[in-house]
Amino acid sequence: MIRKSFICSLLSLCFSVANAQDDQWDVYMAQYEKGVGSVLINISAKNIAPVSGYPFILVTGITYTGCNPDGLPAKAQFEDLYTISDSVKKIIDKHTSNILVGTFTYQCERLDYYYIKDTSGIRLQLDRMYTSRFKKYSSYISIKEDKKWLAYLDFLYPNEETLEYMGNQKVVMKLVEAGDKLEKERQVDHWIYFVSGKDRDCFIAYATRNGFKVEAKEHIADATRPFKLQISRVDKIDMSTITDITLSLRREAPKCNGVYDGWETFVIK
Repeated sequence: MIRKSFICSLLSLCFSVANAQDDQWDVYMAQYEKGVGSVLINISAKNIAPVSGYPFILVTGITYTGCNPDGLPAKAQFEDLYTISDSVKKIIDKHTSNILVGTFTYQCERLDYYYIKDTSGIRLQLDRMYTSRFKKYSSYISIKEDKKWLAYLDFLYPNEETLEYMGNQKVVMKLVEAGDKLEKERQVDHWIYFVSGKDRDCFIAYATRNGFKVEAKEHIADATRPFKLQISRVDKIDMSTITDITLSLRREAPKCNGVYDGWETFVIK
C-alpha cells in the first residue's frame, strides 16, 4: 500500500484506548491507493523507536459495517469501535508488556498496532474474544517480527510534508477559533536559529532574495544555536500556502546550519 498524498485533519477519531495513555497522540488523514485513510499516531514513540525487547508487531482489528462512502466509520459505528479497541487492549495488557503506537482506519477496516514482548497465547485469546463478543464483524490478527519498527517508522509515522501540515493546522485552527476567516493577507513572522553569525547571514541572503524582511537578530548565550533570526513577509495563511512557505524555510535552514522554529501572525476578523 502506497501513501500517495496527504490530507490532514484534527478529527475526533482519538478513541478511548489512546486517550487512556500518557503518550502524545495526533491524527492525520492521507490519500492511499483506494481512497482516504485515517491514522491515529503515537507521536512520542518516535523518540524511542525501535525499543529493544519489543520485537513483534501485532496488528489487529475488525472490518466494520457502518461505513461512510469514503470508507471511514459512520458516527453510529464509533461506540463499537471504542469497545473493541478497549477489549483488545485488556487482553494484550494481561498477556505481555506492550506499546500501542497507532491505529489505521481505511476502507471500512480499523486496525490497532502494538509492539509486544511475547506472542504466547495472544492470537488464541483475541480470536476467542472476537468470536464470542463481536462475531458480527470480520476480525483480523497479524503477528510478525519487526525489530526495526518499520511498521511504525515507515508506514504509520507521518512524512515531512504531513508533519508540517499538522503543525500549521494547529496554528490556523486557533486563528479560526478566534474569528479569523483567513481571507486576507497579513504579516507572518518566522523564527530560525543558527550556530554562528556567518550561518545566519547565509540564511538572510536566501530570505531577502525571496521577499522576506529581517525583523530582528539576537544572540542567546549558552544556547546550542545562539544566533536567532526573526523574518517576516506578507502572505496568505490558508493551509496550502502557509505549508508551502514553512516547508521551504524548514528545508533551507539546514543548508545554513540552521533550524526553523515556527511562525505566528495576528487575527484579522
